[in-house]
Amino acid sequence: MSRDLRPLHRQALQAAGERVRRVRDGDLLLATPCAGWTLADLLAHLVGQHRGFAAALRDGTAAPEAYRPVPFTQDAWASSADELTEAFAAADLDRPVLQLELHPTRPLPGSFLLGAQLLDTVVHTWDVAASLGESYVPPPAHQQVVLELAERIPDGAERRSEGAAFAPARAVPGDGWDRALGLLGRDPASVTAAG
Repeated sequence: MSRDLRPLHRQALQAAGERVRRVRDGDLLLATPCAGWTLADLLAHLVGQHRGFAAALRDGTAAPEAYRPVPFTQDAWASSADELTEAFAAADLDRPVLQLELHPTRPLPGSFLLGAQLLDTVVHTWDVAASLGESYVPPPAHQQVVLELAERIPDGAERRSEGAAFAPARAVPGDGWDRALGLLGRDPASVTAAG
């Protein structure tokens, strides 16, 4: 996947922001599709990831603490999303970056980080919507990229370990977006039931 995904990533962050702006204080203790995480946990994780990725893009790497969760507020979300967008806009996507969570020792091109962030943003937007009892279907271009990336993620024993980025893949009927969700351990039917 050699094309520049920055426009799609910006659109995905905007779509995520639209969902996040609906979150009220009373929603923060809602369960999410991420096992054991409340909506507050998920949003704090996302804000921390935005800041950590931005730091790694700017500096070539970032310490593990750079990715730590940041208590969610609407302002924290908005500023972290802006910071990440600006970091990708300024980045040379061919430049290797050591992103410790993606690989602890091997620098990866900025374009790889961009794909990982795009996938995370789109899927976690679905998670936020599901937590609120709503459905979310991303635009076809986002679906296609996420499916292509999800098909490359190994589905091994590491998915069953504590703190794994994704739950084990699920076999789900259909293709496209439902298949992408299943590959990432989500149950597309759970939202329909909820909302």
